[in-house]
Amino acid sequence: MDTDRQLGMDCPISRRQFVNGVAVGLGALSVGPLGLPASAAEVPLAAYPPARTGMRGSHPGAFEAAHALRDGTLKLADAQDTGEDYDLVIVGGGLSGLSAAHFFHQRMGAGMKVLILDNHDDFGGHAKRNEFTVNGRQLVVNGGTLNIESPSRYNRWAQGVLDDLGVDLARFRAANTAEAGLYQKLGLKHAWGFDKETFGADRVVPSAASGWHGPDAATVAAAPLSAAAKAGLTRLLATDQPDYLPGMDRAAKLDWLARHSFRQFLIEKVGLDPQAEWFFSQMGCASFCVGSDATPALYAWVQGYPGFSGMGLGAVPDQLFADLPGGQHGRQREGDLSVHFPDGNATVARLLVSRLVPASTTARTQEDMGTAVFDYAALDRPGQPTRIRLSSIVVNVAHLGDPARAGEVAVRYMAGGTLRQVRGAAVILASWNMMIPYLMPELPEAQKAALHYAVKGPLVYTSVALTNWRAMARLGVSRFTTPNMFHQDVGLTEAVSLGGLKHAANPDEPVVLHLAKYMTRPGLPRQDQHRLGRADLLALSFADFERETRAQLVRLLGPGGFDPRRDIAAVTVNRWPHGYAYTYNSITDPVEWVYSESPTRPCVIARQPFGLVSIANSDAAASPHTDAAMLEAHRAVQEVIARRTYPFVPRRVS
Repeated sequence: MDTDRQLGMDCPISRRQFVNGVAVGLGALSVGPLGLPASAAEVPLAAYPPARTGMRGSHPGAFEAAHALRDGTLKLADAQDTGEDYDLVIVGGGLSGLSAAHFFHQRMGAGMKVLILDNHDDFGGHAKRNEFTVNGRQLVVNGGTLNIESPSRYNRWAQGVLDDLGVDLARFRAANTAEAGLYQKLGLKHAWGFDKETFGADRVVPSAASGWHGPDAATVAAAPLSAAAKAGLTRLLATDQPDYLPGMDRAAKLDWLARHSFRQFLIEKVGLDPQAEWFFSQMGCASFCVGSDATPALYAWVQGYPGFSGMGLGAVPDQLFADLPGGQHGRQREGDLSVHFPDGNATVARLLVSRLVPASTTARTQEDMGTAVFDYAALDRPGQPTRIRLSSIVVNVAHLGDPARAGEVAVRYMAGGTLRQVRGAAVILASWNMMIPYLMPELPEAQKAALHYAVKGPLVYTSVALTNWRAMARLGVSRFTTPNMFHQDVGLTEAVSLGGLKHAANPDEPVVLHLAKYMTRPGLPRQDQHRLGRADLLALSFADFERETRAQLVRLLGPGGFDPRRDIAAVTVNRWPHGYAYTYNSITDPVEWVYSESPTRPCVIARQPFGLVSIANSDAAASPHTDAAMLEAHRAVQEVIARRTYPFVPRRVS
């Protein structure tokens, strides 16, 4: 089954090429007055933003002006001054930007005016929500930021935000006691998906293990591998392991592991057959957007992968790097648990907006957010303490005068094909670092270089709404790991409910599949993989994604009776060309950036304030986690407040 019609590409539901939720052909995009594709104001909005299907994430209309600025083709003259002045302008409506607004109002009290500008047609940054209605049932899944990871390690300020919003993780987990273990109760397991291009035939091999740290013995026995590959895996999984770096002391071993990839370790030192290394090839993807070829072997040791028990490396202390935000994967022990709301951390973003713009929704509690509806027209009304202006991509930030003495900053942004300008007594850039040098040419060169260093990892979360999941039940599988297929991970959404939003209780009910694709280029250094992977991602149309997604599901689920024409209700592709924040990698980066809190790290240099402008985002912490975004928001707000309180202190301008 490989024709478009057999795959259901012709089904009369809205899944084609989308601009802001409206189905159009690629050739139908009109051109705005500055030579850019028409955006939100010129293509009528047809749907509630979370419910828009098609190409989401970095959707058409959200980035073209930024690319024109990067390429030097965007003219910044003749901006229309809106006449608006704010106490604080925040660039970026993600969790860092929303938290910055929360901290600012909390510290400064009533009377402050804040404007949040964001390039997307929905708030939350990467913390996006995908909604579907299938057979009258509401389905929800995260389109980006996945979970609250290791909440016991959350820093004071991030935990304070959760407390202020009424987030109660214990209550949420208790309410989902019935859903916990749903798939296991139905006999569903993880499975490995072997592809015909590599192994001669498509084959699914269920596994009792989760798959995160490789196969178990039963999987090895059933896998379509050579005798040599199976023997190597059996040796690697054995309880008694030799020392694969003999003749080295502990320090030398750790140094070698830090500077070489896990793939190198497995093939060159363990002697594993390259065919067998397939099981470990995705190690690192879910955290760093690169696989075992570009992830340090030391990370694999810290994370509990096999092959290290006979090397005398000791143990990682429990509190190592405990003061750093986010899970320091590969550098510290893994956290205790992760908590996943049905829409990921979009629940947190929605709670923040409900506080910042109360008129946008009547929902207030954690449980309310399950089914809460927001009035997007209410986000940007005059007279509110906080205004959130969507589909407004900032292209220039400049002091009105000498940055050492200026009283205001001009912020220019594109909206509806028109260049506009607002003014702020202070600005917080809660966007991402690589873009900031283009927005602020007046920054010092050393700071620009540090900002450019943070090359974000590209990835895709594809959400597929199904009318039922009987095929998964027949196969006995809840999640597939498919290293060589289009998406590397395919699975049912976590079985959790929130308030009135209820997860499917049995395979006859609608559900959403969550698929992940990491845009890797194995064999290249990590930053090069990110750059080329981003280009590869942007070259794919929604039709490409839909076709490949449907074909992959047929390959995996077809033996269970899956019919894409009948069973697929909708497809949403959450494309993130600039996804995870860059975390340092000891294969190519100085080891002191990775294994110490060195002040020479680019993120430290990059986040320094300049004049009336501060920087808050997860890049500033070199960590892609929510608590990192919130911590940096708090620091940036403190810088703003300190400048207001003690205006006689010289500003940093060099």
